Amino acid sequence: MTHAGNRRLAWIGAGVLAIAASAAWQFLRPAPDDGSFVRGNGRIEATEVDVAAKGPGRVDEILVNEGDFVTRDDVVARMDVRSLQAQLAQARAEVANAASARETARALVAQRQADVAMAEAVLIQRHAERDLARSTAARSRALLADRATSAQKVEDDAARARTAEANISVAQAQINAARAGVRAAEAQVQQAEAAIHAAEAVVARLQTEIADGELRAPRSGRVQYRVVQPGEVIGGGGKVVSLIDVGDVYMTFFLPERAAGRVALGSEVRIVLDAAQDLVIPANVSYVASVAQFTPKTVETQSERQKMVFRVKARVDPALLARYPEQVKTGLPGMAHVRLNPQREWPPELQVRLP
Repeated sequence: MTHAGNRRLAWIGAGVLAIAASAAWQFLRPAPDDGSFVRGNGRIEATEVDVAAKGPGRVDEILVNEGDFVTRDDVVARMDVRSLQAQLAQARAEVANAASARETARALVAQRQADVAMAEAVLIQRHAERDLARSTAARSRALLADRATSAQKVEDDAARARTAEANISVAQAQINAARAGVRAAEAQVQQAEAAIHAAEAVVARLQTEIADGELRAPRSGRVQYRVVQPGEVIGGGGKVVSLIDVGDVYMTFFLPERAAGRVALGSEVRIVLDAAQDLVIPANVSYVASVAQFTPKTVETQSERQKMVFRVKARVDPALLARYPEQVKTGLPGMAHVRLNPQREWPPELQVRLP
C-alpha cells in the first residue's frame, strides 16, 4: 500500500475513535445541573456548655478528664467550701440562740400576764375595802349626830375611806403597768421570732452556696477540656470545665443569596466530611440567616463573583448521634449538599452511608 493510502486509513481510524469517544461521553457524562442541588463548605460544630463557679473560691477537685462522657446533673468538680461550712455552723448556732431567746420572752409574757391577774385581784380587793370604809364612815357620822361616838372616830373612819380610794388608783396603775409589761414581753417574742427567721434565712443561703460548690453538668455531653486545675482560685463565674453536647451537632456553611432564597427549613442535607469521604451523613436545615453577609475568606462559593452569602445550619438528627457518640468530633471540615427540589432523588454518591 502506498504512503498516501496509509495516511488515509489513519485519518479514518482517528475519526472512528473520535465518534466512539463522543458517543461514550454522551452516555457516561453526568446529568446537567438543573438547580435541584446546591452545596457549600463548612465545619462540624456542637453546642458548647461551660461549667462555671457561681461565686469566687478555690477549686478543690475536678472529677472528670478531657474526653469523658457525662450525663445531666453529674458532679464534675467541687469547690472548697470549708469557710462556708464554718459560717453555716455559726448561723445554726444563731438560730438556736434566737429560739432560746424566744422561749425566754414567752416565759416573760406568762409572768407579766400573771402580774396582770394579780393586780386585777388586788383592784377587786381595794374596791371592797373602799366600800367597807365608806360604810363605816357613814355610820360614824350618823352616830356622831346622836352623840353616840366621838369626833375622833369619825375622822379616822373618813381617813380610812380616803385611803381606800387612793389604793384603788394605785391598784389600777399596777394593772396598767403589768399590761404594759405583757406588751413589752410579747414584742420581745416577736423580735426573737424575727431573729430566728433571719438566722434560718442565712442557714438556707449558706446551704445553697455549699450546694452550688458542687459543679454539675447542665446537660449530657463530652468534656472538651479542663479550663483550670485543682487548687487554682477563680472569680465568680469562672469557668472550670467545658462540655460539648454530642446530641446537638450541626454544620454551619454559607450559600449564595440565590440558592439561600430557595432553602426551606427542614430541607434535606447530606454531609460529606473531608476526613471520612466514604461516609454520607443525613441532616436537615435548621436555620437560615435573615441577613446576608460578605463571603468569609475560608469559605468557597460556586461563583467567584458572588460577594454576599447567607449562613445556613444543618442539624444532625439527635437519635442518629445517640448511636455514634464516640464518632462525634467538632471542627472537622466538609461539604454540605442541600436538596432544593424534593422531587429529585439523591444521586448514588450522596446516598446515606454510615459506619
